[in-house]
Amino acid sequence: MTALPSPRKRMTPVVVVVVLTLLLGIQPIGTDLYLPALPALQRDLGASLGAAQLTLSALIICFGLGQLVFGPLSDRFGRRPILLWGMALFTLASVLSAASASIEWLIAWRGLQGVAMAAAVTCGRSIVRDLYQPHEGARVLSRGLTGLGIIGMLSPLIGGALAQWANWHAVLSVLAIFGAGTLVFIAWSFEETVPQRYPQATQLRAMLGNAASVARNPTFRAWVTLLSCTYGGLFLYLASSSFVFIDVLGTSRLGYGLIMASNALAYVAGTWFCRRLLASRGLRRAVKLGGWFSIVGGLSSAALSLAGLHTVWAVLLPQWIYAVGHGIHQPCGQAGAIGPFPEKAGTAAALSGFIMMLTSFVIGLWLGRSFNGTVYPLTLGLAVFGSAVAATAWTLVQRHGEPTAARATQAA
Repeated sequence: MTALPSPRKRMTPVVVVVVLTLLLGIQPIGTDLYLPALPALQRDLGASLGAAQLTLSALIICFGLGQLVFGPLSDRFGRRPILLWGMALFTLASVLSAASASIEWLIAWRGLQGVAMAAAVTCGRSIVRDLYQPHEGARVLSRGLTGLGIIGMLSPLIGGALAQWANWHAVLSVLAIFGAGTLVFIAWSFEETVPQRYPQATQLRAMLGNAASVARNPTFRAWVTLLSCTYGGLFLYLASSSFVFIDVLGTSRLGYGLIMASNALAYVAGTWFCRRLLASRGLRRAVKLGGWFSIVGGLSSAALSLAGLHTVWAVLLPQWIYAVGHGIHQPCGQAGAIGPFPEKAGTAAALSGFIMMLTSFVIGLWLGRSFNGTVYPLTLGLAVFGSAVAATAWTLVQRHGEPTAARATQAA
């Protein structure tokens, strides 16, 4: 490994949180912002529902695959150069997406956006492990994810207003503005955080060996299962909610933006609650309690729809409960998954992110084929994921969820 000069000479904790907010917030910017415009985009480009869903699924699968590349690259070259190139690529892809004249080109540019997003999110998660131990990292992540939640609140509001009064091209143009602004902030204020470069990180044998040792670790598997289940329920909501609320329940695009903003507010409340739980109970007990929010939200969603209550409130209220649980599980899960791997945080972050995005991609493909013009794919699917989150939080995480370096050594 190659030692680097000591980082953080000028990078204050506030700057770290802002950087995390921007890097992790790129994900809701890339998804939530354009969801209010998705039905209009489908009609304007003469696309099928499956093709319109593919603009989201392509971004997700490329996001997942890109993390497998950028994780080792950031371990070898450092976080800063990967972030600068990644944000430049995201800005370019966003400009091309906004200018798309066909659904095929839009899918292609959205895929390129997903690749660029991978650089931002993988480095963001890795930065936390570079600077903090797992329990403190979870608290810092919860602050950054609170900022993500605020971005998640604003994104559908901005997207809904632009979709209502302008068009989907204007909605996607906002992504280019966000990308350019983040690029400038990173170039101006971000200092390298990786404590030592790992020159062998991008060698095929080392990449496969690192990935295998991470995947064999029981702590990693427990937390990634939790992350995949909780994000799976959220993605199910993101991918189907615009069609459910706008086309099935008759909500306006602006009204849908308000609905999505309220869901993000519930998520922010969950991250706030997470910080208090971490201080008093620690990682595993925090997600044990969070599991109740997940299962109650999921099962009540299914129960209300099966009882014939197909209204905005009957869909929204259970989702709020689920979102609070997600706000607890997400920072804990991300910190827990990379906790045992201080020397290869990029690889661990990349692998966990890929597994989460692969789960989301499968959900997107399933929705494209099974959405039937009712609320049931959303409400019943949320019950499945809520139950899976709770089961994982109450079993696997309690048995294997202590993120210590000793576990990593044993697994390797």
